[in-house]
Order: sequence, then C-alpha cells, then structure tokens
Amino acid sequence: MAEKTYETESLVIHWKPDLCQHAAKCVKGAPDVFDVSRKPWIMPENGTTEEIKAVIDQCPSGALTYTEK
Repeated sequence: MAEKTYETESLVIHWKPDLCQHAAKCVKGAPDVFDVSRKPWIMPENGTTEEIKAVIDQCPSGALTYTEK
C-alpha cells in the first residue's frame, strides 16, 4: 500500500502502512487523532502539534513520521 500524507498548518504526517506493526501506540496515545474505526483514520485537526509529534515519536516501526513545514 502506498504512503499517505495528512497535513496541518505546521506538519505533514506520513503514514507508511506496509511498515506498521500494529503496536497501537498512536491509537492509545492520541485516540482523537488516530482512530482506525473511521475514515480517514488520521484526523490531525483533533490534536495539537505537540501531541501529534509526541505520539508519532513513539511509533516503533517508523510507519508514522512527520515533517515540519
């Protein structure tokens, strides 16, 4: 599956589904932002930039990364 991106005013969130190990750090760390029961499953407008960065930094597989604008 191809990489998907989600943008905020200050971040570009990159999701590489083929790398995901389903550790659930994202959905447990920021359930308002990361929710696999909805589409799109990443809704960055539901969290702060700092919250999103902190959760993505915990991703063990590197499936979730971000770049700052």
